[in-house]
Amino acid sequence: MGAISLCTACSSEKKEKVVAPWGEVNDSIPEDDIFDLDQIMANGEIIIVTTSGPTTYYDHRGKQLGLQYLMAQKYAEGIGVGVRVEICRDTADMISRIATGDADIVAFPLKMKDIRMIGHGESDIVLCGAGNDSIGQWAVNSEKKKLISSLNKWYKPEIMAETKKEENFILSAKSIVRHVYAPMLNRKSGIISRYDQLFIAYSQSIRWDWRLMAAQCYQESTFDPKAKSWAGAQGLMQIMPATADMLGLPRDKVYDPESNIAAAAKYLGQLEAKFNDIPDRYNKQNFVLASYNGGYNHIRDAMALTEKHGGNKLSWDDVSQYVLKLATPQFYSDPVVKYGYMRGSETEDYVRKIRLRWQSYKGVKSPHTGYQGMMNKKAKKHKKKYDI
Repeated sequence: MGAISLCTACSSEKKEKVVAPWGEVNDSIPEDDIFDLDQIMANGEIIIVTTSGPTTYYDHRGKQLGLQYLMAQKYAEGIGVGVRVEICRDTADMISRIATGDADIVAFPLKMKDIRMIGHGESDIVLCGAGNDSIGQWAVNSEKKKLISSLNKWYKPEIMAETKKEENFILSAKSIVRHVYAPMLNRKSGIISRYDQLFIAYSQSIRWDWRLMAAQCYQESTFDPKAKSWAGAQGLMQIMPATADMLGLPRDKVYDPESNIAAAAKYLGQLEAKFNDIPDRYNKQNFVLASYNGGYNHIRDAMALTEKHGGNKLSWDDVSQYVLKLATPQFYSDPVVKYGYMRGSETEDYVRKIRLRWQSYKGVKSPHTGYQGMMNKKAKKHKKKYDI
């Protein structure tokens, strides 16, 4: 009876109720339990730690890329779970999180000397998957035996080569499905595109030159209303699904030219409102175009770097140089940078090409014809009022 009472008492202690302000908490996983492969699969999520960088993890036009991340995503899909990414500043932070069980995998090419320098060894952390100690491997807490075994079986050299090939395709022009139309439909008649009347109608609410919107549209989709990118951006102005939802653009209307252009104008206006600290309109529009392409947060990072290094953070000429520099470790690892690596050359090129095309469009004064079939009554009503 005494032994039974003792066991009951131990059991009671282990299952002691925890009461939070919102009610009783029942945690089915003991604190000292190893969160191995079985628990990861049951939980539906694997946590990886890595750093921001071109070969590790970065955000590009709303799409998460980076060789290490894409491989982790492939592995997660194979075991039927999602991926949560936590960005670390350095290897010490990554190793610490794995050692304490706060993450499952270091998706970064670590070497055993890196682990030993932090005060750990093979008894704490195991390197696994393809690679060797000279080029680095992924790392896992040594107690997660099933996860280690699973990764060693899955992570073969061909996985890296295959994933790299896929990423290269994603970042190439071949990944964009679209028809390429002429940048000027009829120069003699002053017609840029079939959608000139839509640009005229919807640019008014944000007080943009309709020809600048036309130049941006050509850069986005080459005037193909059915264009679709690798990241899922759709339509004339290449609007991402999440952005469409935020703007109130129904998914079944995303390929409709008028709906797409109207939503893009609304989005441009929202971005412009975020740059009220920039007094010069021409400069402000360049910041807006850059944000449309590369992301508002990355542009703010470039502005912070510009200011830190003595440049004018309100001048696109100055800031564009740091947009480019966000592709190098010295700059994307700077403490003032909050959102890491950026493929800045694409964004700088995007703004520059739109401005060059806008310059060539500026001679277009008043389109007398255009694609009328896609105009709604509201847009037609504005046609004469805003004729330029």
